[in-house]
Amino acid sequence: MGLKVYINGEYFEKDEAKVSVFDHGLLYGDGVFEGIRSYEGLVFKLKEHIDRLYESSHGIMLTVPFSKEDMIKAVLETLKLNQLDNAYIRLVVTRGIGDLGLDPRKCKSASIIIITDNIKLYPEKMYKEGLNIITVPTPRNIPEALNPQIKSLNYLNNILAKIEAINCGYEEALMIEAINCGYEEALMFTAHGYVAECTGDNIFIIKDNSLITPPAYLGILKGITRACVMDIAKKAGMVVKEEIITRHNIFTASECFLTGTAAEIIPVVCVDKRIIGDGKPGKITLNLMKEFRKLTKTDGVKY
Repeated sequence: MGLKVYINGEYFEKDEAKVSVFDHGLLYGDGVFEGIRSYEGLVFKLKEHIDRLYESSHGIMLTVPFSKEDMIKAVLETLKLNQLDNAYIRLVVTRGIGDLGLDPRKCKSASIIIITDNIKLYPEKMYKEGLNIITVPTPRNIPEALNPQIKSLNYLNNILAKIEAINCGYEEALMIEAINCGYEEALMFTAHGYVAECTGDNIFIIKDNSLITPPAYLGILKGITRACVMDIAKKAGMVVKEEIITRHNIFTASECFLTGTAAEIIPVVCVDKRIIGDGKPGKITLNLMKEFRKLTKTDGVKY
C-alpha cells in the first residue's frame, strides 16, 4: 500500500494527490505551512506547530476551516493511516481555488493538505563532521514587506539564496574536478547586513560559553527547534542571548550550529572558508544534540 495524502477531508494515493491549477497556493504562493516531525509514535511539539500555523494564517487573513483540535486529529489520523512511526509531516493551508486575479475574496474556501513521509535533509556523516556553509548576497525579506515569521508558501527568497550556494559549490567543484565539493547551506543577512538565518534553518554560535542567536525582531522565523535548544541550554546553566550577530562574530565563534525541524541540530565547522573553532563539531553542540534527541522521545502527542 502506497502513501496516502490528505486533501480537504479525503485521502488520495500519492500519485493521485492533486490540487487545482486555479488554487492560489500554486498561482501566488498564497498560503501557509508547517513542517513537523514524529519520533517513535510521538508527534514532537505538535501544539506549538499548530499554534504557529494559525498565527501565520491570521497574519495573512486566511481563515482555516478547522479548529486546532480537528487539525491535530487530522494529522494523527494521517500518520496512523500511513503506519509511520518516524515521519516528516508537511501541513499546508492554501487560500483555495479562485480565478487568475490576485483578489483573495474570489477564493471561497481554504484548502488543507497533509503529507506524511520520511525525510533526511543531510547525510549522517555531516552530523558527525559538520557542515560547510557560505554567506550569500540575497538578503532575507524585510519584515515590513513579508515578515519571515509568517511561514508562507512563498519560499522564493530562500530558494534564490540556496541557488547561490549551489552555484558557488558548482564553480569550485569544476575548478578542482570534484563532484562532491560544495556548500550545504546558505547563510542570509538582513538588509542592514546582520546575520539573519539560513535558507531553512536558524543559526546559533557559542562564544565564551554563551549561546547566541539573532533576535526575532530582525525578521527571522521563530523556530520550534530554536526555542527547544534555548530552553535546553538554559536548563544546563548556559547564558542564552538573542542579540545581533555579524559575520565576524561567526568567524571568531568557538562553535556554530543550525537548527530546524527537518535538520534538527547540525554542527557548522566552516563558514566562507573560515574554520570555526578547531574545525570539528564542538563539545557543547554535541551535548545539545544529545539532549535534544532525548527530548524528542518524551515530548509529543502519541498516535
